[in-house]
Amino acid sequence: MTKDQIFELFRRLAEDNPAPETELDYGNAYQLVVAVALSAQATDVGVNKATRALFAKVKTPQQMLDLGEDGLKQHIKTIGLFNSKAKNLIALSQLLIDEFGGTVPDTRDDLVRLPGVGRKTANVVLNCWFGQETFAVDTHIFRVGNRTGLAKGKTPEQVEAKLEKRVPQPFRLHAHHWLILHGRYTCKARTPECWRCKVADLCSFTKKVLEQPKGR
Repeated sequence: MTKDQIFELFRRLAEDNPAPETELDYGNAYQLVVAVALSAQATDVGVNKATRALFAKVKTPQQMLDLGEDGLKQHIKTIGLFNSKAKNLIALSQLLIDEFGGTVPDTRDDLVRLPGVGRKTANVVLNCWFGQETFAVDTHIFRVGNRTGLAKGKTPEQVEAKLEKRVPQPFRLHAHHWLILHGRYTCKARTPECWRCKVADLCSFTKKVLEQPKGR
């Protein structure tokens, strides 16, 4: 993709959805960290169902410790890998209290020190809560970046580095939301819905599905 094509891609996505947001539910920075950590290998819809009752009780790291690992498991047992996630979230909460005064830090280096928090989770928190221009490369962004030609790479880190270089202002703050939503609802893994894609003419994907399958 050329610079002009990239600008036009984001211009159209922005025109269609001027203020995109994460689909995870949360009320503060701590709950956001918890929700994003739980969303690994799970859907946002599934996480929101599990956290609805959890977040009514747990708004701080100390409240999570008071709930305890077994209590937490009862809330998140419908989510994949809930045993290891519960263990990590208890350890994460303890570390936040011990080293950060119970406050979620605002740097990637500090965030990735938290158990269960990798670079992608840290980038989501930095972007959604602290308003930093980060690119959290999940499976959707990885696919869209490679399929469209916007940011090709063999690893999420490579795609992130390409996005860091190629995404122009004024689109950098919301870019990862637009790409995630585009991958989730239009540029799908199995059958991309190119027939209704607003940026299909800019995309380098050679196997475009330009006609809507019957029955849809």
